[in-house]
Amino acid sequence: MKHEAHAVILAGGRGTRFWPRSRTRTPKQLLNIVGRDSMIEQTVRRIAPIFPARRLWVVTQAEQAPAMRRLLPQVPRSHILIEPTGRNTAAAIALAAIHLRHECRDAAMAVLPADHVIRQEAHYRRLVRRALHLAEEPDSLVVLGIHPTHPETGYGYIERGAPAGPGDSSEGPFLVERFTEKPELALARRYVASGRYSWNAGMFFWRVSTFLEQLAHHLPATARALGGLEEVLGTRRYPARLRQIYRHLENISVDYAILEPACRPGSAARVQVLLASVGWSDIGSWAAVYELAAQRPGATVSAGPVVTIDAEGNYFWAPRKLVAAIGVNDLVVVETPDAVLICPRKRAQDVGRMVKELERQKRRKLL
Repeated sequence: MKHEAHAVILAGGRGTRFWPRSRTRTPKQLLNIVGRDSMIEQTVRRIAPIFPARRLWVVTQAEQAPAMRRLLPQVPRSHILIEPTGRNTAAAIALAAIHLRHECRDAAMAVLPADHVIRQEAHYRRLVRRALHLAEEPDSLVVLGIHPTHPETGYGYIERGAPAGPGDSSEGPFLVERFTEKPELALARRYVASGRYSWNAGMFFWRVSTFLEQLAHHLPATARALGGLEEVLGTRRYPARLRQIYRHLENISVDYAILEPACRPGSAARVQVLLASVGWSDIGSWAAVYELAAQRPGATVSAGPVVTIDAEGNYFWAPRKLVAAIGVNDLVVVETPDAVLICPRKRAQDVGRMVKELERQKRRKLL
């Protein structure tokens, strides 16, 4: 790679579908949802052979920053960037890009989620290196695409076109025809049946200059506002200026703001996708955790001791207590000191609705 590569880990989400374990101060990325270590620790360890700690950046929120620093002592304190308020991924990535430009001018930049599972880590790192190499070219935007296993309506989709260069690699790269966010079920079924679509896993690669040029073109107000931060970086004026700026930024994802328009005719950008069969899961609900952990169909998965009679397909999180289950199937039960969640596994996506109901009832201690 011509430019030294840096990784930006987006770690500011709340993870409401993992309530009651996930709370404002301890969201999904700070929990050991799968495995013994937190999701953010697993993410950093997975990419450590490519990105040493001095080239890691984490974008998070104030409530989560103390835990982030405790879990990641190797990451420079100045590289843990704190958003005053959530403004979606376009602003979070732009904030990191401004800091990167100030520190190292035009680095190659990988943007990665903090809370995904990737089983085939060596293969994944090989694809990341390929993506960074492709991203070296001016105006190049690269994304990893995941083979869809079912017509999921909660993910964005990437339609791939012609091969982007010579060679016959089944992984690509391919030119991207379009991005589509969260289609209706009938459309998702057509996408999967066509064989031309991949899931968008939110893993992006580009040069800092490429991203900021695209930001200035497609989201000029955000680009101008955040550009004004550079004169106060490293000074006492920075926190107040950041708070002032962030209140006025557009609340929009990078997919909508930049990647979708970058694929349209007449765009100067070259958007490419690499196909990644790496054992990926965004573990977006307790049901997804069950599917990862179950050794066989109908198995009961428990974080602690469990005794069952005529009970199948359940997920239990009560690590300090014995769970005794009789005649119940396909349930999620998650216990914390102040709350117990009980729901059918097939309704696990609705846990976020319960968080909204608790917010409506002003049950702040449970949030």
